[in-house]
Amino acid sequence: MQRNMAPGSRAVVAGVLALLCLCRATSSSEASSLTLFDSELSRPGCGSLSDWDEYAADCESSVLQLEPDCEEGGDPSCESTFALNAEKILNQAKLFIEQKKIPFPVDNQNINEELAIGYVLIGNGLYDEAVKHFSLLLQGDPELVSAIYGRGIAYGKKSLQDIKNADLALYELNRVITLEPNWPEVYEQRAEILSPLGRISEALADLSRAVQLQPSARLYRHRGTLLFISEDYVAAMEDFQQSLELKKNQPIAMLYKGLTFFHRGLLKEAIETFREALKLKSDFIDAYKSLGQAYRELGDFESAMESFQKALLLDQNHIQSLQLRGMMLYHHGSLQEAIGNFKRCLQLEPYNEVCQYMKGLSHVAMGQFYEGIKAQTKVMLNAPLLGQKASSEYLKVKYLREYSRYLHSHLDVPVAEYNVDQDLPGNFKNHWAKNLPFLIEDYEEQPGLQPHIKDVLPQNFDTPGFLPNARIHRAMGLATVEVMQAMHRTWSNSKVRVNGKTRQMQWRDMFDIAVKWRRIADPDQPVLWLDQMPARSLSRGFNNHINLIRGQIINIRYLAYFDSILDFIKDRILVYHGAYNPRGLLEVRQALENVNKVEDLLPIMKQVNSKTRDGFTVNSKVPSMKDPGKEYDGFTITITGDRVGNMLFSVETQTTEERTQQYQSEVESIYKDLTAKGKALMLSTELGDADAVCNLILSLVYYFCNLMPLSRGSSVVAYAVVMGAVMASGKEVMGRIPKGKLVDFEAMTTPSPDGFSKMAKSWMNLKSLPSWYQSLPKKS
Repeated sequence: MQRNMAPGSRAVVAGVLALLCLCRATSSSEASSLTLFDSELSRPGCGSLSDWDEYAADCESSVLQLEPDCEEGGDPSCESTFALNAEKILNQAKLFIEQKKIPFPVDNQNINEELAIGYVLIGNGLYDEAVKHFSLLLQGDPELVSAIYGRGIAYGKKSLQDIKNADLALYELNRVITLEPNWPEVYEQRAEILSPLGRISEALADLSRAVQLQPSARLYRHRGTLLFISEDYVAAMEDFQQSLELKKNQPIAMLYKGLTFFHRGLLKEAIETFREALKLKSDFIDAYKSLGQAYRELGDFESAMESFQKALLLDQNHIQSLQLRGMMLYHHGSLQEAIGNFKRCLQLEPYNEVCQYMKGLSHVAMGQFYEGIKAQTKVMLNAPLLGQKASSEYLKVKYLREYSRYLHSHLDVPVAEYNVDQDLPGNFKNHWAKNLPFLIEDYEEQPGLQPHIKDVLPQNFDTPGFLPNARIHRAMGLATVEVMQAMHRTWSNSKVRVNGKTRQMQWRDMFDIAVKWRRIADPDQPVLWLDQMPARSLSRGFNNHINLIRGQIINIRYLAYFDSILDFIKDRILVYHGAYNPRGLLEVRQALENVNKVEDLLPIMKQVNSKTRDGFTVNSKVPSMKDPGKEYDGFTITITGDRVGNMLFSVETQTTEERTQQYQSEVESIYKDLTAKGKALMLSTELGDADAVCNLILSLVYYFCNLMPLSRGSSVVAYAVVMGAVMASGKEVMGRIPKGKLVDFEAMTTPSPDGFSKMAKSWMNLKSLPSWYQSLPKKS
């Protein structure tokens, strides 16, 4: 999204409130695929009420329901508010009285007419005139509630232009509540002032009071919106459901109900709800866009594409759909198609940072460095204003540009002759891996583009892949073949070319082959060895941190492991209490038998252990093959918070220097044994030898995954090495990783290398390798 459209915290709140609560035409926009649903408010059009009123808001108690706001010189069908004469104001005021819309009417008909005129002035956007009018009435009667209320509304409307008026509005509305404490509309009006100021809890309290006094579809929807902003998605969903039960035909409320499911990782429920929204409004672009995102997260590329396509058929200039479809195509590996979407996005919105960044990234990933770096430079020029938060694209783009320059300068150098981990400055790698702002002292920029080095010629690959990202699948397939060839040469006593030197291959060289291909596949992500970072950074430790549950947001990628991690935590708790609280062990065991969800653990732990206040941690251990009986630190599970929406359930591994040395010693020992058995295998035809080699390969990868030595991509790198080394032993992996399973998490949650080997072989489905693999050209 372009910089001057990116909403700050107040604008986000105001935009979302406008989307759900105001009875006017709006358009929503999207910052990125991760912050899906921040909304922008566009000026309502003039003339007849927009389609919005037909399907979205029930505005039955809105004080002002005249004509929509108009601008001078706007649509000729509008009656210019600047040309309103006294007669028209009086006519509208009489209609206001006849329809009994005056809040807090009095017995005096003349005063009611004067009050009606004030509200008509507000309804026509003449806020200053309304303030003056109500002030005159209050000179005659300082406690005329309707005049106080009207002046508060007028100040509230003016607060959109000048924040000082918000305080005046709140002062007036507070007076009204003191005088008339049982009017729900006043609490709602005050909530509409408080929420854009970031005072969400106070606004929620006001809306809850209004619901208590007089429940309505609009109030439930309004409160649901604020709960959604507060990330209390369960309560928000309940409010949207209540709103829909009171008034069914609300596509917007249905959409937001779906988004509460989406943010909680309940994708199938979200998809079903988005479809319900489309039944209510068949041309609902935002519902199609959100449906596309849900399908994308579910890994259903075809359905996601179909949904984005339907959104763009309704509006070919819908920027968010172009942006999201382009990003999905990039991550699917379809770079040329992705560029087409980003170019169209930039034609419509030249300063859209996401599209500009992704366009530059796509060009570089295709080897088109001139176009790529030109697009990246445009993002760099769009620096944030003073006090404004920088976008993630702005934070990343300088790293990408420097890395792009590095790659371009090495295009004519054989890959085996250079090494990213050794060539790039330590602080650069450290900041890039941690996604820190580019503030690096004494940094010397990479050389600019050199005319004698030409871009990569376009290549047409037509290799279908079963993974969601065909490009990464293709790259890691090539990595697998190269690992096979390198291992075969090593076991045949040949040397390999690594970092400009010819020598015997070491375990890291084997993984480096896969690392190289993973880097080529996606230059956006820093795939770096953590032990090659500056010593100062490594001594502090690098944390690979994964949130499994944060508040009400569930990380669906790891959902398949929740039960096994829960069982592991229970087991660790029982071991702890068996050692330190044997008398209370039976009580703890009985309490844990009733726990079926991670969310239920913390309250029970607080009951059985007085030390458990804000949370607790559990550490896994990894047994050594080299030194039986010895154990290494695995990963740490942390559970903090409580059951009221602010729980954090996470796992992390800390890559310290000491821990790295322990694991590398284990890996080196296994690799030495693997090389010996691999060489023996070259001279033997015994099936048992091949099985022993496979077990060693999987054991080696078991420790690699538990170490987590890379800043990104450890899992896919590990699996490419497994497949390549297994192929070198004369076997081919015919099976696929089961749905929902992840190689690194399988290793991390399996208590021994033997257990990991048995599990992996159960789905690898190994068969004899066809002889034609030996005649493939060298991938290096």
